[in-house]
Amino acid sequence: MQPVDHVLTAKEKDKVAKAFNMLSPLHSKILKQHLHSISFMDNMPNTALTSPVETADSTQKFNITFRAEIINETVSQWATWKENSYYTFPEDSGLKVTIDAGELDAMVYVLLHEATHVVDAVLALTPHSFESDTVAAPTAFTRGIWHAANVPEKAFISPLLATARFRSGKQVSVSDAPKIYKELQKTPFASLYSTAAWFEDLAELVAIYHLTAKLNQPFRVSVKQNSKEIMSFEPMKSKLVKKRLEQLKVFYD
Repeated sequence: MQPVDHVLTAKEKDKVAKAFNMLSPLHSKILKQHLHSISFMDNMPNTALTSPVETADSTQKFNITFRAEIINETVSQWATWKENSYYTFPEDSGLKVTIDAGELDAMVYVLLHEATHVVDAVLALTPHSFESDTVAAPTAFTRGIWHAANVPEKAFISPLLATARFRSGKQVSVSDAPKIYKELQKTPFASLYSTAAWFEDLAELVAIYHLTAKLNQPFRVSVKQNSKEIMSFEPMKSKLVKKRLEQLKVFYD
């Protein structure tokens, strides 16, 4: 892929502004102090990237770069595309994975996720260790859930979940999807991507919670075989996920 700068149209600028207006109070406060810039590119290999920006003093500043294509997608369209990127789809499987996350612009969800990374970097809601396998003193958010940055506590380690693309680097057959989501339901993680690392766990939990609880949108993963649903997962109905929502109050105080 050859990423190139994307110049926003007036309509696209309006969509971006609306997404910023939907953030939580803490997101808005931290971004006003620490967001240096945002940019958009066509043909990015990933959806978004949050990067630190050098400053003349010790103030932390960040740039968020977005894949411009998401501006004209809904959250459901984008989330379904992302989820399907974890799997291969044999022609005869008859299996389909979709996510119903409403009709808001995908920019809303992706901004929530990336803005949470900025909040985390500034407030250290997750431990900030330099090595991914380093055991650091837990924070309130990671205590009892994560052993190290990308290693869950033993109770939540699953060989099947470890086969996910962002952990193994490989796609798995969609025929494994029903078993994978059943395993996910046994954990306190709100999405498959949440299992990648504690900072992605925070960003995903905040984004899905805000989308559903504050913006009144659904978030439901569905696995269908020959158009018949055989498996579904709604993270905000999970008892293990709900137990963690107390940690998100800081975003709304």
